[in-house]
Amino acid sequence: MLCRLCQQVAKQPHIAYRALYTPSRSAPHTFTNLTRRVVSLARRPGQYFSSLSVDTKARLVGYWLLGCCGLVATTVSVGGVTRLTESGLSMTDWKFAGRRAPRNTEEWEIEFDKYKASPQWKYQVVHSGMTMNQFKFIWYMEWGHRHLGRVIGTCVLLPTVALITRPWLSRTLKLRLAGFSSLVIGQGFMGWYMVKSGLEDHPESHDIPRVSQYRLASHLGMAFTLYLAMFKTSMDLILPAQHSSAPALQNLRRWSGGIAGLAFLTAMSGAFVAGLDAGLVYNSYPKFADRWIPSDLIVFSPRWKNIFENTTTVQFDHRILGHSLLVAICAVWVMSRPLVLPRRAALLTNALMGMGWMQVGLGVSTLLLHVPTWLAAMHQQGSLILLTLATWLHHELGRKKLKLIK
Repeated sequence: MLCRLCQQVAKQPHIAYRALYTPSRSAPHTFTNLTRRVVSLARRPGQYFSSLSVDTKARLVGYWLLGCCGLVATTVSVGGVTRLTESGLSMTDWKFAGRRAPRNTEEWEIEFDKYKASPQWKYQVVHSGMTMNQFKFIWYMEWGHRHLGRVIGTCVLLPTVALITRPWLSRTLKLRLAGFSSLVIGQGFMGWYMVKSGLEDHPESHDIPRVSQYRLASHLGMAFTLYLAMFKTSMDLILPAQHSSAPALQNLRRWSGGIAGLAFLTAMSGAFVAGLDAGLVYNSYPKFADRWIPSDLIVFSPRWKNIFENTTTVQFDHRILGHSLLVAICAVWVMSRPLVLPRRAALLTNALMGMGWMQVGLGVSTLLLHVPTWLAAMHQQGSLILLTLATWLHHELGRKKLKLIK
Protein backbone atom coordinates (compact mmCIF):
# COMPACT_ATOMS: atom_id res chain seq x y z
CA MET A 1 0.00 0.00 0.00
CA LEU A 2 2.75 2.43 1.02
CA CYS A 3 4.85 1.51 -2.03
CA ARG A 4 1.94 2.18 -4.39
CA LEU A 5 1.36 5.56 -2.72
CA CYS A 6 5.05 6.49 -3.16
CA GLN A 7 4.96 5.48 -6.81
CA GLN A 8 1.87 7.63 -7.40
CA VAL A 9 3.53 10.64 -5.73
CA ALA A 10 6.65 10.15 -7.87
CA LYS A 11 4.58 10.06 -11.08
CA GLN A 12 2.30 12.97 -10.14
CA PRO A 13 4.12 15.25 -7.63
CA HIS A 14 1.67 18.11 -8.18
CA ILE A 15 -0.99 16.04 -6.36
CA ALA A 16 1.22 15.83 -3.25
CA TYR A 17 2.03 19.56 -3.48
CA ARG A 18 -1.68 20.40 -3.70
CA ALA A 19 -2.46 18.14 -0.73
CA LEU A 20 0.26 19.81 1.28
CA TYR A 21 -0.87 23.39 0.72
CA THR A 22 -4.65 22.94 0.43
CA PRO A 23 -6.51 23.51 3.73
CA SER A 24 -8.22 20.46 5.11
CA ARG A 25 -11.49 20.84 7.03
CA SER A 26 -11.85 17.21 7.95
CA ALA A 27 -8.44 16.78 9.63
CA PRO A 28 -7.14 20.10 10.94
CA HIS A 29 -4.54 18.50 13.22
CA THR A 30 -2.98 16.02 10.82
CA PHE A 31 0.71 15.73 10.04
CA THR A 32 0.03 17.31 6.63
CA ASN A 33 -1.31 20.51 8.16
CA LEU A 34 1.57 20.62 10.64
CA THR A 35 4.08 20.30 7.82
CA ARG A 36 2.32 23.04 5.90
CA ARG A 37 2.58 25.39 8.88
CA VAL A 38 6.28 24.68 9.37
CA VAL A 39 7.00 25.37 5.68
CA SER A 40 4.96 28.58 5.83
CA LEU A 41 6.82 29.71 8.96
CA ALA A 42 10.20 29.06 7.36
CA ARG A 43 9.32 30.97 4.18
CA ARG A 44 7.39 33.93 5.57
CA PRO A 45 7.84 34.20 9.36
CA GLY A 46 6.47 37.74 9.60
CA GLN A 47 3.35 36.96 7.59
CA TYR A 48 2.84 33.70 9.47
CA PHE A 49 2.96 35.27 12.93
CA SER A 50 0.70 38.13 11.84
CA SER A 51 -1.98 35.62 10.87
CA LEU A 52 -2.02 33.99 14.31
CA SER A 53 -4.36 34.92 17.13
CA VAL A 54 -3.13 37.00 20.07
CA ASP A 55 -3.27 34.01 22.45
CA THR A 56 -1.25 31.83 20.06
CA LYS A 57 1.42 34.50 19.66
CA ALA A 58 1.64 34.89 23.43
CA ARG A 59 2.04 31.15 23.96
CA LEU A 60 4.74 30.85 21.29
CA VAL A 61 6.81 33.69 22.75
CA GLY A 62 6.19 32.39 26.26
CA TYR A 63 7.33 28.84 25.43
CA TRP A 64 10.46 30.24 23.76
CA LEU A 65 11.33 32.16 26.93
CA LEU A 66 10.54 29.12 29.06
CA GLY A 67 12.94 27.06 26.95
CA CYS A 68 15.62 29.72 27.50
CA CYS A 69 14.94 29.45 31.23
CA GLY A 70 15.67 25.73 31.02
CA LEU A 71 18.99 26.47 29.30
CA VAL A 72 19.93 29.01 31.98
CA ALA A 73 19.06 26.54 34.77
CA THR A 74 21.18 23.85 33.09
CA THR A 75 24.11 26.25 32.71
CA VAL A 76 23.83 27.31 36.36
CA SER A 77 23.92 23.65 37.40
CA VAL A 78 26.98 22.94 35.24
CA GLY A 79 28.61 26.12 36.53
CA GLY A 80 28.09 24.98 40.11
CA VAL A 81 29.80 21.66 39.43
CA THR A 82 32.56 23.54 37.60
CA ARG A 83 33.20 25.65 40.70
CA LEU A 84 32.97 22.70 43.11
CA THR A 85 35.47 20.64 41.08
CA GLU A 86 37.73 23.71 40.75
CA SER A 87 37.58 23.43 36.98
CA GLY A 88 36.95 27.11 36.26
CA LEU A 89 40.62 28.06 35.96
CA SER A 90 41.61 25.17 33.67
CA MET A 91 41.17 27.38 30.58
CA THR A 92 43.57 30.30 30.83
CA ASP A 93 42.27 32.32 27.87
CA TRP A 94 38.93 33.51 26.54
CA LYS A 95 37.60 34.15 23.05
CA PHE A 96 34.26 35.76 22.36
CA ALA A 97 33.19 33.16 19.77
CA GLY A 98 34.83 30.27 21.59
CA ARG A 99 37.18 27.68 20.17
CA ARG A 100 37.27 24.00 19.47
CA ALA A 101 38.63 21.44 21.90
CA PRO A 102 42.16 20.02 21.38
CA ARG A 103 42.20 17.15 18.90
CA ASN A 104 45.50 15.40 19.49
CA THR A 105 48.10 14.75 22.17
CA GLU A 106 50.26 17.69 21.13
CA GLU A 107 47.41 20.20 21.47
CA TRP A 108 46.45 18.76 24.85
CA GLU A 109 50.02 19.11 26.06
CA ILE A 110 49.98 22.78 25.07
CA GLU A 111 46.78 23.34 27.08
CA PHE A 112 48.20 21.43 30.04
CA ASP A 113 51.37 23.53 29.99
CA LYS A 114 49.28 26.71 30.03
CA TYR A 115 47.46 25.46 33.11
CA LYS A 116 50.73 24.50 34.81
CA ALA A 117 51.85 28.12 34.43
CA SER A 118 48.74 29.40 36.25
CA PRO A 119 48.76 30.40 39.95
CA GLN A 120 46.31 27.61 40.85
CA TRP A 121 48.74 24.91 39.71
CA LYS A 122 51.71 26.56 41.40
CA TYR A 123 50.13 26.98 44.82
CA GLN A 124 47.59 24.18 45.10
CA VAL A 125 49.27 21.00 46.35
CA VAL A 126 46.31 18.79 45.40
CA HIS A 127 47.09 19.33 41.70
CA SER A 128 50.75 18.30 41.93
CA GLY A 129 49.96 14.74 40.87
CA MET A 130 47.30 15.52 38.25
CA THR A 131 47.27 13.25 35.20
CA MET A 132 46.35 14.24 31.67
CA ASN A 133 42.97 12.50 31.93
CA GLN A 134 42.18 14.41 35.12
CA PHE A 135 43.11 17.65 33.42
CA LYS A 136 40.90 16.79 30.45
CA PHE A 137 37.94 16.37 32.82
CA ILE A 138 38.27 19.81 34.42
CA TRP A 139 39.07 21.40 31.04
CA TYR A 140 35.94 19.94 29.43
CA MET A 141 33.85 21.08 32.41
CA GLU A 142 34.89 24.69 31.86
CA TRP A 143 34.72 24.39 28.07
CA GLY A 144 31.19 22.94 28.26
CA HIS A 145 30.07 25.65 30.68
CA ARG A 146 31.33 28.40 28.37
CA HIS A 147 29.68 26.89 25.30
CA LEU A 148 26.39 26.47 27.12
CA GLY A 149 26.56 30.21 27.75
CA ARG A 150 27.05 30.81 24.04
CA VAL A 151 24.07 28.57 23.26
CA ILE A 152 21.96 30.73 25.59
CA GLY A 153 23.23 33.84 23.81
CA THR A 154 22.24 32.43 20.43
CA CYS A 155 18.81 31.29 21.61
CA VAL A 156 18.05 34.67 23.22
CA LEU A 157 19.68 37.19 20.87
CA LEU A 158 18.66 35.85 17.45
CA PRO A 159 14.91 35.52 18.17
CA THR A 160 14.99 38.89 19.95
CA VAL A 161 16.41 40.57 16.84
CA ALA A 162 13.69 38.91 14.75
CA LEU A 163 10.85 39.78 17.12
CA ILE A 164 11.68 43.21 18.50
CA THR A 165 10.64 45.01 15.30
CA ARG A 166 7.25 43.29 15.12
CA PRO A 167 4.35 45.70 15.62
CA TRP A 168 2.29 43.17 17.58
CA LEU A 169 4.75 43.20 20.49
CA SER A 170 3.96 45.76 23.17
CA ARG A 171 6.55 48.34 24.17
CA THR A 172 6.85 46.67 27.59
CA LEU A 173 7.72 43.29 26.08
CA LYS A 174 10.22 44.86 23.68
CA LEU A 175 11.99 46.54 26.58
CA ARG A 176 12.05 43.26 28.47
CA LEU A 177 13.55 41.40 25.51
CA ALA A 178 16.18 44.11 25.12
CA GLY A 179 16.95 43.77 28.83
CA PHE A 180 17.33 39.99 28.52
CA SER A 181 19.75 40.44 25.63
CA SER A 182 21.81 42.97 27.58
CA LEU A 183 21.98 40.61 30.56
CA VAL A 184 23.14 37.73 28.36
CA ILE A 185 25.93 39.80 26.80
CA GLY A 186 26.97 41.23 30.16
CA GLN A 187 26.94 37.76 31.69
CA GLY A 188 29.49 36.52 29.17
CA PHE A 189 31.92 39.32 29.96
CA MET A 190 31.31 38.94 33.71
CA GLY A 191 32.18 35.25 33.44
CA TRP A 192 35.60 36.02 31.97
CA TYR A 193 36.12 38.91 34.39
CA MET A 194 35.49 36.41 37.20
CA VAL A 195 37.88 33.77 35.80
CA LYS A 196 40.54 36.41 35.21
CA SER A 197 40.59 37.19 38.93
CA GLY A 198 41.74 33.62 39.64
CA LEU A 199 44.52 33.79 37.05
CA GLU A 200 46.21 36.81 38.65
CA ASP A 201 49.27 35.96 40.71
CA HIS A 202 49.43 37.40 44.24
CA PRO A 203 52.77 36.32 45.77
CA GLU A 204 52.03 38.15 49.02
CA SER A 205 48.95 35.98 49.64
CA HIS A 206 49.24 32.62 51.39
CA ASP A 207 45.74 31.55 50.35
CA ILE A 208 44.94 29.10 47.55
CA PRO A 209 44.35 31.00 44.28
CA ARG A 210 40.66 31.17 43.50
CA VAL A 211 38.24 33.45 41.71
CA SER A 212 37.04 36.56 43.55
CA GLN A 213 33.98 35.80 45.67
CA TYR A 214 32.61 39.24 44.74
CA ARG A 215 32.79 38.45 41.03
CA LEU A 216 31.46 34.93 41.57
CA ALA A 217 28.42 36.32 43.40
CA SER A 218 27.91 38.91 40.63
CA HIS A 219 28.13 36.19 37.97
CA LEU A 220 25.60 33.98 39.76
CA GLY A 221 23.37 36.94 40.57
CA MET A 222 23.17 37.97 36.93
CA ALA A 223 22.29 34.40 35.93
CA PHE A 224 19.54 34.20 38.55
CA THR A 225 18.20 37.63 37.54
CA LEU A 226 18.08 36.60 33.87
CA TYR A 227 16.34 33.34 34.74
CA LEU A 228 13.73 34.91 37.01
CA ALA A 229 12.98 37.80 34.63
CA MET A 230 12.46 35.43 31.69
CA PHE A 231 10.42 33.04 33.83
CA LYS A 232 8.12 35.80 35.08
CA THR A 233 7.61 37.09 31.52
CA SER A 234 6.88 33.60 30.21
CA MET A 235 4.26 33.15 32.93
CA ASP A 236 2.70 36.51 32.01
CA LEU A 237 2.35 35.21 28.45
CA ILE A 238 1.38 31.57 29.00
CA LEU A 239 -0.58 31.75 32.27
CA PRO A 240 -1.78 35.36 32.73
CA ALA A 241 -2.51 36.25 36.35
CA GLN A 242 -6.15 36.23 37.41
CA HIS A 243 -7.46 39.54 38.71
CA SER A 244 -7.91 39.45 42.47
CA SER A 245 -8.18 42.40 44.84
CA ALA A 246 -9.04 40.44 47.99
CA PRO A 247 -6.95 41.91 50.85
CA ALA A 248 -6.02 38.47 52.23
CA LEU A 249 -4.74 37.26 48.85
CA GLN A 250 -2.81 40.45 48.26
CA ASN A 251 -1.22 40.14 51.69
CA LEU A 252 -0.17 36.61 50.79
CA ARG A 253 1.19 37.94 47.50
CA ARG A 254 3.36 40.46 49.32
CA TRP A 255 4.69 37.72 51.56
CA SER A 256 5.52 35.50 48.57
CA GLY A 257 7.39 38.42 47.00
CA GLY A 258 9.32 38.86 50.23
CA ILE A 259 10.17 35.16 50.23
CA ALA A 260 11.47 35.44 46.67
CA GLY A 261 13.67 38.38 47.68
CA LEU A 262 14.96 36.58 50.78
CA ALA A 263 15.62 33.42 48.76
CA PHE A 264 17.63 35.47 46.25
CA LEU A 265 19.66 37.07 49.07
CA THR A 266 20.30 33.63 50.60
CA ALA A 267 21.48 32.30 47.24
CA MET A 268 23.90 35.21 46.89
CA SER A 269 25.15 34.48 50.40
CA GLY A 270 25.70 30.90 49.21
CA ALA A 271 27.86 32.24 46.37
CA PHE A 272 30.17 33.81 48.96
CA VAL A 273 30.22 30.49 50.84
CA ALA A 274 31.27 28.72 47.63
CA GLY A 275 33.76 31.40 46.65
CA LEU A 276 35.58 31.25 50.00
CA ASP A 277 35.10 27.49 50.60
CA ALA A 278 33.39 28.58 53.81
CA GLY A 279 31.41 25.34 53.96
CA LEU A 280 34.59 23.60 55.16
CA VAL A 281 35.12 25.81 58.21
CA TYR A 282 32.58 24.48 60.74
CA ASN A 283 31.16 21.08 59.77
CA SER A 284 28.85 20.72 62.75
CA TYR A 285 25.17 21.51 63.28
CA PRO A 286 23.35 23.26 64.87
CA LYS A 287 26.31 24.63 66.84
CA PHE A 288 29.60 25.97 65.50
CA ALA A 289 31.83 23.31 67.06
CA ASP A 290 30.77 23.67 70.73
CA ARG A 291 29.48 27.25 70.54
CA TRP A 292 26.24 28.81 69.33
CA ILE A 293 28.10 31.93 68.24
CA PRO A 294 31.67 31.32 66.98
CA SER A 295 34.48 33.20 68.67
CA ASP A 296 36.07 34.32 65.36
CA LEU A 297 32.93 35.96 63.99
CA ILE A 298 34.46 39.47 63.93
CA VAL A 299 38.21 39.51 63.28
CA PHE A 300 38.72 41.83 60.30
CA SER A 301 38.87 45.60 60.32
CA PRO A 302 36.81 47.42 59.19
CA ARG A 303 34.05 45.19 60.53
CA TRP A 304 31.93 45.17 57.38
CA LYS A 305 34.65 43.17 55.60
CA ASN A 306 33.81 40.19 57.82
CA ILE A 307 30.45 39.85 56.04
CA PHE A 308 32.17 39.21 52.70
CA GLU A 309 35.68 37.96 53.50
CA ASN A 310 35.62 36.15 56.86
CA THR A 311 34.78 32.50 56.18
CA THR A 312 33.21 32.04 59.62
CA THR A 313 30.98 35.10 59.26
CA VAL A 314 30.00 34.12 55.72
CA GLN A 315 28.88 30.67 56.87
CA PHE A 316 27.14 32.14 59.94
CA ASP A 317 25.20 34.63 57.77
CA HIS A 318 24.20 31.91 55.32
CA ARG A 319 22.82 29.75 58.14
CA ILE A 320 20.85 32.69 59.61
CA LEU A 321 19.41 33.61 56.20
CA GLY A 322 18.49 29.99 55.44
CA HIS A 323 16.65 29.52 58.73
CA SER A 324 14.90 32.90 58.36
CA LEU A 325 13.75 31.87 54.89
CA LEU A 326 12.32 28.62 56.22
CA VAL A 327 10.42 30.47 58.97
CA ALA A 328 8.95 32.86 56.38
CA ILE A 329 7.88 29.95 54.16
CA CYS A 330 6.19 28.22 57.10
CA ALA A 331 4.41 31.48 57.95
CA VAL A 332 3.04 31.79 54.40
CA TRP A 333 1.87 28.18 54.46
CA VAL A 334 0.03 28.74 57.77
CA MET A 335 -1.51 31.98 56.46
CA SER A 336 -2.77 30.20 53.34
CA ARG A 337 -4.62 27.42 55.21
CA PRO A 338 -7.91 29.26 55.90
CA LEU A 339 -7.95 30.98 52.49
CA VAL A 340 -9.70 29.79 49.34
CA LEU A 341 -6.82 29.99 46.86
CA PRO A 342 -6.84 29.38 43.11
CA ARG A 343 -5.90 25.78 42.35
CA ARG A 344 -2.36 26.49 41.10
CA ALA A 345 -1.68 28.90 43.97
CA ALA A 346 -2.71 26.26 46.52
CA LEU A 347 -0.43 23.67 44.89
CA LEU A 348 2.46 26.14 44.79
CA THR A 349 2.04 26.99 48.48
CA ASN A 350 2.38 23.32 49.41
CA ALA A 351 5.28 22.83 46.98
CA LEU A 352 7.08 25.86 48.43
CA MET A 353 6.68 24.44 51.93
CA GLY A 354 8.08 21.05 50.91
CA MET A 355 10.96 22.56 48.94
CA GLY A 356 11.86 24.86 51.83
CA TRP A 357 12.36 21.94 54.21
CA MET A 358 14.16 19.93 51.55
CA GLN A 359 16.55 22.81 50.86
CA VAL A 360 17.44 23.17 54.54
CA GLY A 361 17.98 19.41 54.72
CA LEU A 362 20.28 19.54 51.71
CA GLY A 363 22.24 22.42 53.24
CA VAL A 364 22.72 20.69 56.60
CA SER A 365 23.69 17.42 54.91
CA THR A 366 26.20 19.24 52.69
CA LEU A 367 27.75 20.81 55.77
CA LEU A 368 27.94 17.63 57.87
CA LEU A 369 29.39 15.55 55.01
CA HIS A 370 32.14 18.12 54.29
CA VAL A 371 30.67 19.46 51.03
CA PRO A 372 30.54 16.52 48.61
CA THR A 373 30.27 17.79 45.04
CA TRP A 374 27.01 16.06 44.12
CA LEU A 375 25.22 17.19 47.29
CA ALA A 376 26.48 20.78 47.08
CA ALA A 377 25.35 20.94 43.44
CA MET A 378 21.87 19.73 44.47
CA HIS A 379 21.78 22.38 47.20
CA GLN A 380 22.59 25.13 44.69
CA GLN A 381 19.99 23.88 42.22
CA GLY A 382 17.48 23.66 45.07
CA SER A 383 17.87 27.40 45.63
CA LEU A 384 16.85 28.03 42.02
CA ILE A 385 13.83 25.73 42.35
CA LEU A 386 12.81 27.52 45.55
CA LEU A 387 13.11 30.89 43.82
CA THR A 388 11.05 29.60 40.91
CA LEU A 389 8.22 28.43 43.16
CA ALA A 390 8.16 31.71 45.12
CA THR A 391 8.15 33.78 41.91
CA TRP A 392 5.41 31.63 40.39
CA LEU A 393 3.26 31.93 43.52
CA HIS A 394 3.72 35.71 43.48
CA HIS A 395 2.62 35.69 39.82
CA GLU A 396 -0.46 33.52 40.46
CA LEU A 397 -1.70 35.97 43.08
CA GLY A 398 -1.21 38.95 40.76
CA ARG A 399 -3.71 41.79 40.62
CA LYS A 400 -3.57 42.73 36.95
CA LYS A 401 -3.16 41.13 33.56
CA LEU A 402 -0.40 42.65 31.46
CA LYS A 403 -1.07 43.12 27.77
CA LEU A 404 2.24 42.12 26.21
CA ILE A 405 0.91 40.99 22.79
CA LYS A 406 -1.31 43.16 20.61
